[in-house]
Amino acid sequence: MDDLMIIGVDLVAIAVLTFGVYFPRHHRRDLVVAFLGVNLGVLATSMVLGSSSVGAGLGLGLFGVLSIIRLRSNEIAQHEIAYYFAALALGLLAGLSPTVGWLTAGLMALVIGGLFVADHPRLFGRYRQQTMHLDRAHTDETALRAHLEGRLGGRVVNLTVRHVDLVNDTTLVEVRYVTGTASGAAPNVERNVERVTV
Repeated sequence: MDDLMIIGVDLVAIAVLTFGVYFPRHHRRDLVVAFLGVNLGVLATSMVLGSSSVGAGLGLGLFGVLSIIRLRSNEIAQHEIAYYFAALALGLLAGLSPTVGWLTAGLMALVIGGLFVADHPRLFGRYRQQTMHLDRAHTDETALRAHLEGRLGGRVVNLTVRHVDLVNDTTLVEVRYVTGTASGAAPNVERNVERVTV
């Protein structure tokens, strides 16, 4: 009976995380499958390992092995990695617990609640990050910052120049900015002929 309750609590937790928090915000169906598969696989494995005398050690080793797995077919963003580890953690919390106590349930709620708050659209919702390939070689960071603010219509809070090609007259820059807070004037219409690859 305890095992069925553990499985039920884990299913509720991963369903809330995946269908209640992640998918309505990011809409990646392939990662829904990944999160559910990882969670259920870890749950099943950790429940079997938890019934043996070496279960805790092997469980931690399993978490370490799974933590270095990278999905190389498609790029995973940093927030999606957080959901991935949360799915792992929920499976381990449920699978290595002999019974569903307040501590286990509270930790599972903490994992879900933490991601709900940290990934909420209203939390730093105006902050953006883009990698831009500009048709101009910029060697003056102040001028580059002003140019980017005019193009993006926001205040640049951080920029990192990745590559400046003086031969082909191009610049590759990673920029973080806040939308709708541009300090400079609106972009010049004549500059719209410039190619910007995002």
